[in-house]
Amino acid sequence: MHSIKEQFEEQGFVIVPNLISLADRAVLEEACENVISRTRTGQWPHRRVVGKQFPPYGDDDPDSWGVQHVMHPDLGEPAFAKWYTSDALTSAARELMECREEDLQMELFNLLINPLSHEFALRWHRDDVRGDATEAEERDALTVWHYGVQWNTALYEDSCLYLVPGSHKTSRTPEQRLHSSSLDPPKNPLEMPGAIQVTLQPGETAFYNSNILHCATYNPRERRATLHATMGDARGGSTRARNVLQHGLAWMKEEAFPKTLDARGQAMLDRIIDLQKGTGEVGYSLAN
Repeated sequence: MHSIKEQFEEQGFVIVPNLISLADRAVLEEACENVISRTRTGQWPHRRVVGKQFPPYGDDDPDSWGVQHVMHPDLGEPAFAKWYTSDALTSAARELMECREEDLQMELFNLLINPLSHEFALRWHRDDVRGDATEAEERDALTVWHYGVQWNTALYEDSCLYLVPGSHKTSRTPEQRLHSSSLDPPKNPLEMPGAIQVTLQPGETAFYNSNILHCATYNPRERRATLHATMGDARGGSTRARNVLQHGLAWMKEEAFPKTLDARGQAMLDRIIDLQKGTGEVGYSLAN
């Protein structure tokens, strides 16, 4: 039986069950409904906008495929920070990153949702390697460990994610490049050589290397509320800066946020604030 770390290293992703208790799932479902409602009615401006695959998302369309910054104190939903700093989740993250409690760094926590009136999709991509990277540039980028983990945790059944197992370690083949060098999403993601569709049952978490080849589809007819987040290992220093800070985390430095966190959360927050202090303009990883 492989450990989750072994599967993560070999395949670039691993599915882990039971990181949310049944009681916590009910609370998180309610919190998600609240923030989704506020986003769709225009009361929460920080959202992923249909028509924009990557940051900056702008405000060109009223329909949304995600809610940004769900731990923000202005949303008033403490369930998100409570789960993000929970024993179960942080233990899994430490195992995957092979780090200590005192290395854990707070990062992104967003929510992926179904648009109301649009079919929407993300193109095949790696989160911090541009699609037009040469084979040598891609190969060099994939040798760097970025000291972090990313995950999707489904509150309802979720079949939106597609990925290519093992692609976090290898540059694209010529045929894979044909499917991932434009700004257009695929009509059929399974035409990508080696691709699989990942189906998560409620309560399951897919941890994945953010530089694995992956894409996603969003169906307005299928309910989606999937917790989408990252956590870092502070020993990585500035290696995580662009991929994380491009989403805009200045609000974390405001006085109100630390008051919503427990001791573990406050320590994790201190580490991301230290990263922000030591980092200038980061730009954006990918083009829209």
